[in-house]
Amino acid sequence: MKNLLNALLCWCLVCTVAIAQNTIGINAHLLPEEDIIEITQSITYQNTSQDTLQTIYLNDWAHSFSSKETPLAVRFAQDFEKKFHLAKEKERGYTDITSIYDGATYLQYKRLEKAQDVIEVALKKPIPPKGSYTLKLIYKVKLPYARFTRYGVTKNKDYNLRYWYITPAIYDGTWQYYSNKNLVDRYYPNSDIRITFSFPTEYTIITDFETRIENTSYNTKEKIAILNGKDRINPRVYLTKNSIFQKIETDFLTLHSDIDDRLVGAPIKALIIDRIAGFMKKNLGEYPHETLLVTELDYKENQVYGLNQLPNFIRPFPDGFQYEIKLVKTIISKYIDNTLLVNPRTDRWLIDGMKVYLMQQYIDTYYPDLKVVGSLDKYWLVRQFYISKLEFNDQYNLLYMNIARLNLDQPLSKPYDSLIKYNVQIANAYKSGTGLRYLEDFIGNGAIKNTIKEFYSNYNLQQGVSSKDFEKLIRSNSEKNLDWFFDEYITTRRKLDFKIKNSKREGDSLIVTIKNKRDNPAPISVYGLKDGEVVSKTWVENIDKTKTVALLADSIDKVVLNYDEIIPEYNLRDSYHKPNGFLGINKPLQLKFLQDFENPSKNQAFIIPTAEFNIYDGLSPGLKLYNNTILRKNFRYKLEPQFGLRSKALIGKASLSYTHFLEDSKLFSIRYGLSGNRSSFGPDLFFERFIPFVNFSFKPKDYRANRGSNLSARFIRVQRDEDFRQESQDPDYSVFNLRFTHSDRAIINTVSYNADLQVARDFTKLSATFFYRHLYLNNRQINLRFYAGAFLRNKTRDSGDFFSFALDRPTDYLFDFNYYGRSESSGIFSQQFIFAEGGFKSNLEPAFANEWITTINASTTIWKYIYAYGDVGLVKNRSQTLEPVYDTGIQVSLLDDYFELFFPVYSNLGWEVGQPNYDQKIRFIVSLDIDTIIRLFKRRWY
Repeated sequence: MKNLLNALLCWCLVCTVAIAQNTIGINAHLLPEEDIIEITQSITYQNTSQDTLQTIYLNDWAHSFSSKETPLAVRFAQDFEKKFHLAKEKERGYTDITSIYDGATYLQYKRLEKAQDVIEVALKKPIPPKGSYTLKLIYKVKLPYARFTRYGVTKNKDYNLRYWYITPAIYDGTWQYYSNKNLVDRYYPNSDIRITFSFPTEYTIITDFETRIENTSYNTKEKIAILNGKDRINPRVYLTKNSIFQKIETDFLTLHSDIDDRLVGAPIKALIIDRIAGFMKKNLGEYPHETLLVTELDYKENQVYGLNQLPNFIRPFPDGFQYEIKLVKTIISKYIDNTLLVNPRTDRWLIDGMKVYLMQQYIDTYYPDLKVVGSLDKYWLVRQFYISKLEFNDQYNLLYMNIARLNLDQPLSKPYDSLIKYNVQIANAYKSGTGLRYLEDFIGNGAIKNTIKEFYSNYNLQQGVSSKDFEKLIRSNSEKNLDWFFDEYITTRRKLDFKIKNSKREGDSLIVTIKNKRDNPAPISVYGLKDGEVVSKTWVENIDKTKTVALLADSIDKVVLNYDEIIPEYNLRDSYHKPNGFLGINKPLQLKFLQDFENPSKNQAFIIPTAEFNIYDGLSPGLKLYNNTILRKNFRYKLEPQFGLRSKALIGKASLSYTHFLEDSKLFSIRYGLSGNRSSFGPDLFFERFIPFVNFSFKPKDYRANRGSNLSARFIRVQRDEDFRQESQDPDYSVFNLRFTHSDRAIINTVSYNADLQVARDFTKLSATFFYRHLYLNNRQINLRFYAGAFLRNKTRDSGDFFSFALDRPTDYLFDFNYYGRSESSGIFSQQFIFAEGGFKSNLEPAFANEWITTINASTTIWKYIYAYGDVGLVKNRSQTLEPVYDTGIQVSLLDDYFELFFPVYSNLGWEVGQPNYDQKIRFIVSLDIDTIIRLFKRRWY
């Protein structure tokens, strides 16, 4: 009876709405004890195309949480977010459809095989062009926990509702449907929406709809909200027990927001909001709805990254700026998202570019002198860094260039769901916004500013709009050739990179030759400077290989390309030129303490203090001299002298390398160079190592695939002090090492393998490793590793086991591992564990193999960070019988690869727990390597 009443009510609502517009009528009833919304819904779909439609596709994104195999679940796994994979069924959501009918007939429908949150409905009657069709649906939605996407059921039992009801997809010649991947990009036609929502009386409903609250006569514990919205695209509803939302009236619109800052007073907030609303009206156009809803959740989905995120007690920006920057970013975002029907999955660059461009315009308007570091530049120490000279808007270019320097940038036209996380959150939007700013500087006369406003005026709330419409509009507003922007900048990842090749004086003119290093047809700005002041600016276009430009010689003393750095150029360091530079030196050397951002007008070198430790050298403080800035450079050098406080000796390391990146190729990069180091390997014993190397890195064209391969070749020359306590052997040796590694990393399954060939004067050996990890639904993890190694020839057997395969503690004759006491055979430092070669944790005999070895290492979760491990293997030495070996124990992994303990239990030695000196059998991993932390961070973003 209840469902019948709901259906009748919904049908009556539909009959009262004009047919000329897509309409959605919803009767929703919240059951908080089950986290379920019962829904009776009608959808009147208008066929705005010239085709006759036989089917309708519906977006049911609430169902994207229904299993751990949906595209949403796969996306979580790719981003190394295990919380959804480990979630219980009650924590996830789903849609349970009772029926879909058209008022007379129940309709056949199915979920798409690879898009479970998209429904295909077969119609009884086709929809002719300009015709309409009404569907009626009865279903219930089980809401997911909010910890997955911040939307759903919160831990306080509030309800943040987004994508909670079914919507039609857009047909524009083809059906535009796709699955939810937590990218905030559902695409459906603007509709007139009426929602009747019943929920418990203790809740307050927050929305940007016109809202009327009524009491229900049949249930005094509930109330009903009637919500009406015209031409809506992305409505959200919040049901909260303790609302902190504020409603602020301005001269331009009504703002409903929970974005707050307790340190900002109400009068300042009112001024800020009114200023933002006025800015939007002036620079974009009038908002077509009465109320704009912006939330803290909206901001968290697309934050402003930078020093503005510092805690409030530091506050390097003007009063209220943190609050204002959050508010302006969110208002711009929702203003555009709610009104422009550009496909956000396939045509994202335009709407993201407009958002960033407007942000930059806002800062230029109200904070024209604001620096990236805010007021911190008043401190002498901060002023010593180049970052203190950067304008606030410079950060957009820098954050894009960060990923471009890593060769992980992706085209702006690439579908949004194929971007890596860094490009989704930061780089692509920033490149797009910077590109529009670049265009404006090139065209001049406020062309971009005026075009954006005209575009918004012409197309807001219009279905079928795309970036092609923007392109046509901007081309009509400019007489310049813009093919380089739309055909190259948007659709490719080809970098912009120019340099000043040379100059010569001819009469009163200075003829400057500009080289295009990337064959990109984009224009470049050429500045003439005199005594540090700009005296001329010239745009040079259509540079094929090289092109010359004539400047007045007597009026300038320096020529600079892209002086204002508006153009997102890959390398600015070769853009400075002094016509009369001494010995061709165009930039002075700058030596600075601590790392800084790149200053293109200087040849920078940095010095920072370092320290390392091993028991022979003791603590080894030192200084590192290097050239790498926060933005990665292709050519890098490092000189790191140290002094061992215990050995009283000069030690250290040095390296020189160049990385050549390849675009649009499976061969991702080639890195080659030299490195060397000197350190102690025993008491009063030193080694020196010299290594020329080359490394080939391979990566699939799909950067979201967390897999890759490396082929490295290196020649290791080692010179050691002779240890007379050891068996007689040549202390110096050279090894050629060829190694191939492949890894496929994921949160559920990880597979990696490698093959390693070593060739030396007295031996040739080959080894291979295979590793597999699987994470089960109950959070139990299993790790399997297989290792095998064999000598193809070996003339070192009579000299001991220095070059032999190790069962539990590699001798590390290549000095690759970070041993704290590599020569120790007893004591705490002999218990350091390096997971290499045999990978055993117990000290068993034979400890080495001079012919061949094979082992299997396994571990599995017992509880949280406690694992059970087991190792089995076979060890073969020349003239000895084959020896089977095994050990078992408990592993405590407090922090993977950083702090782990291994407690042997049973092995070839018997019950080890009960044996004497058990504390000396415990093995440990303690790593002080910062690179491991960086890798853990990078895998989520890159």
